[in-house]
Amino acid sequence: MRANIELREGWSRDQLIRHALEHENAQLSAENVLTVSTGKRTGRSVRDRYLVCDETTDADVSWGKTNQPYSRDNMNVLWQQAMDYVSKNPCFSSQLQVGADSKYGVAVQAVTEYAWHHLFVRNLFVRDVTVELSDQDKWTLVSLPGLSLSPEQHQVNSEAGLFVDFTRRRVLLCGLRYAGEMKKSMFSVLNFLLPAKGVLPMHCAANKGKSGDVALFFGLSGTGKTTLSADPDRYLIGDDEHGWSSQGVFNFEGGCYAKCINLCSESEPMIWHATRQPTAILE
Repeated sequence: MRANIELREGWSRDQLIRHALEHENAQLSAENVLTVSTGKRTGRSVRDRYLVCDETTDADVSWGKTNQPYSRDNMNVLWQQAMDYVSKNPCFSSQLQVGADSKYGVAVQAVTEYAWHHLFVRNLFVRDVTVELSDQDKWTLVSLPGLSLSPEQHQVNSEAGLFVDFTRRRVLLCGLRYAGEMKKSMFSVLNFLLPAKGVLPMHCAANKGKSGDVALFFGLSGTGKTTLSADPDRYLIGDDEHGWSSQGVFNFEGGCYAKCINLCSESEPMIWHATRQPTAILE
């Protein structure tokens, strides 16, 4: 980030909630849980995801509809426009970590235009950056829902876009209110980096028994990974994405992100009660 850009650092949870209520159309539920709307995009926007194609990625990415190439020149122009936008719209900033393992995780400066987006990343990423990672080159994630794109000018498919730049360790989200895009973009970063380090990235939930045995739960989104892993008799490692190294299995994130469709206390009591905690966010 440029030195002349004002960033709101060190805001407490209460301050962020107050800002979201006063300026971002957020509301409190009957249980005093922060409740927000993502607008017309209620899930990930696959057609609006791009990877910068350069010497780092050209030969190692399977390019196509899922991994759409984006030119270095276009990315440089768009990043500058994003920084100009941030200079006029003060954003929130925190130093976080993605990947709970101190050897294989990455440090990231998360910069968000929305206060509730910042609450989200502080819930879903690891808040205590390990010493081993704090001294390394960190990534920068910038989320700007208010910055709309021009398909013609920016060479994209719509008014929104998610861009990953592996060479310069940057992730930029424009025009996207759905917060899940932020965590999944950083998971994509680890999915690219970890195999070269001998670590298998996995889209699965994981928990551990009292004897140290680890169970992995694979399946598409919405098929029950979170529910199955939330066994009260086992230790929850995580509910979404993990890495499997020679030392064991580690979580990518620091929290849980659960779908609430048809949620009820009888079938999923742990998730049901979690959605009523004051630290939760209902999206």
